[in-house]
Amino acid sequence: MFLGVTPLLGIGGIGGQEVVLLGIAMLLLFGAKKLPELARSLGESLGEFRKGKTEAELEAKLAEAKLKEVQEAQKKSDPS
Repeated sequence: MFLGVTPLLGIGGIGGQEVVLLGIAMLLLFGAKKLPELARSLGESLGEFRKGKTEAELEAKLAEAKLKEVQEAQKKSDPS
């Protein structure tokens, strides 16, 4: 592990100084009026991504449970 590097938001290798530099670069690229809109859009996108991920995980669990039920039913109906 890297010594002296503080992970931010679970992103390894990006520390406080890098975040500040990225913020300044974004401010210069997009301007002060666009940054809140971009941040809001990013937040909404992340929320939708998490929602989709949760739904996909739930569907996978349901499909797995249904598959187990079918396999158990096949075992019971097999006379061997």
